[in-house]
Amino acid sequence: MTVAAPQSPGPNLGSKKPHAVVIGSGFGGLAAAVRLSARGFQVTILEKLDAPGGRAYVHERDGFRFDAGPTIITAPFLLEELWKLGGRRFEDDIDLRLMDPFYRIRFDDGRVFDYSGDAEKVKAQIAEYSPADVAGYDRFMKMSEAVFKVGFEDLAHVPFSSVMDMAKIVPDMTRLQSYRTVYGMVSKYIKDPYIRQVLSFHPLLIGGNPFTVTSIYVLISFLERKWGVHSAMGGTGAIVNGLVKLIEGQGTEIRYQAEVDQILVKNGKAAGVRLASGEDIPAQVVVSDVDPATTYGKMLSQHGRRHWTDKKIERSKYSNGLFVWYFGTKRQYPDVKHHTILLGPRYRGLIQDIFKHKTLAEDFSLYLYRPTATDPSLAPDGCDAFYALSPVPHLGSETDWEAQAEPYRARIARYLSETVLPGLEDQIATSLVATPLDFKHRLNSYLGAGFSLEPILTQSAWFRPHNKSEEVDGLYLVGAGTHPGAGVPGVISSARVLDAVVPDASSFV
Repeated sequence: MTVAAPQSPGPNLGSKKPHAVVIGSGFGGLAAAVRLSARGFQVTILEKLDAPGGRAYVHERDGFRFDAGPTIITAPFLLEELWKLGGRRFEDDIDLRLMDPFYRIRFDDGRVFDYSGDAEKVKAQIAEYSPADVAGYDRFMKMSEAVFKVGFEDLAHVPFSSVMDMAKIVPDMTRLQSYRTVYGMVSKYIKDPYIRQVLSFHPLLIGGNPFTVTSIYVLISFLERKWGVHSAMGGTGAIVNGLVKLIEGQGTEIRYQAEVDQILVKNGKAAGVRLASGEDIPAQVVVSDVDPATTYGKMLSQHGRRHWTDKKIERSKYSNGLFVWYFGTKRQYPDVKHHTILLGPRYRGLIQDIFKHKTLAEDFSLYLYRPTATDPSLAPDGCDAFYALSPVPHLGSETDWEAQAEPYRARIARYLSETVLPGLEDQIATSLVATPLDFKHRLNSYLGAGFSLEPILTQSAWFRPHNKSEEVDGLYLVGAGTHPGAGVPGVISSARVLDAVVPDASSFV
């Protein structure tokens, strides 16, 4: 059971400001609202669910609070920038804590690796596994920094509206070997199979297959070292609530349980939206924080599309699905870190089953999130809050999640009970499961994909759905499925792009 968020006050009906409608209140939609309001628009956010956050929704059950999705904050300056635009200081509203280690990685044989931003600590652990790879790690991080400077600092907030924008970066991408995969780039510097996994698993956190995703994503390693891995007191939901208060202070209206059925188009331009209730809401600017496949395939289904046709949507490649088990325990597990990666007996084989064969394997790898390691207030006294996330095939597979959800959850529970959470099966205080079906029906995610389009090279930058719609003037896209991609930094950066592509409010008056 979730607690419905209160409706915010409506907009100033006498305002002469141009009206911008934002569809969805995920990080992309909230960030877009902050920026549009700061630039002089009257903004209305329309949210299908009963509370804000989208993938960053918060579940409340039996005294436990569970972040539904994003849990890792890696570029705090992006949030600080939003707060500044809203006239407040981020640190006055949000208590952000640096994680140490960033992650504890546990291999199937029980060995562990504590991955952090301390290069010397990391190299000392690498030496325990493979002394010959210590120097390779230094070289890998130099390459990660070089890719970061181009891929994140130079390009993450830049629109790719024409093929010439793409052509300009080809020399840099060639120099940085973006034709390699993440695993291929790591393997160029590292020989030990354990350390290769440590340095290549990151794309799985944004819906990418380390064996096929472009090596541009090795920039994550340096991004984490530069700014650290953080978590917020109160969970990620505290950041969502902070953004809501920020935009309400700007005069933005947020309407919950307001599902958008159709984007209205008049004379080739976005003219507003029609809700599932039949209500029309006019607007000069429409921003969609919904999966592009749903934005184009459903909300613009009655509009003739030249680029994102139904056929193109169907033949595009989508990220993996997610199985997430949220559970609270009657006791605490103090030896479990805030973030733990539990790698299964297979690495390449399991990933191929998920992305290529699209079969639900008997084995799995897990991301185990224990926010009460940092903030005990997220659970009743003496208890712990967890979620266990397992990458699984999207709904393009033949998995019957109606039948498979409980057996799969039980397998995960047994595994955790036998490894890092002894006696777990007798300690469950509350339990909730999300499958790709939930992503499809609750979050409007095409095929129930956890991160929208798969971030392969031919679906990145200009090849990704553009932030300024190719189909309709006045329509803009933010979120995981557009440039620059998934993950909290990518999604917030997609809203930064709006500053370059949405005309000034004064041009509509």
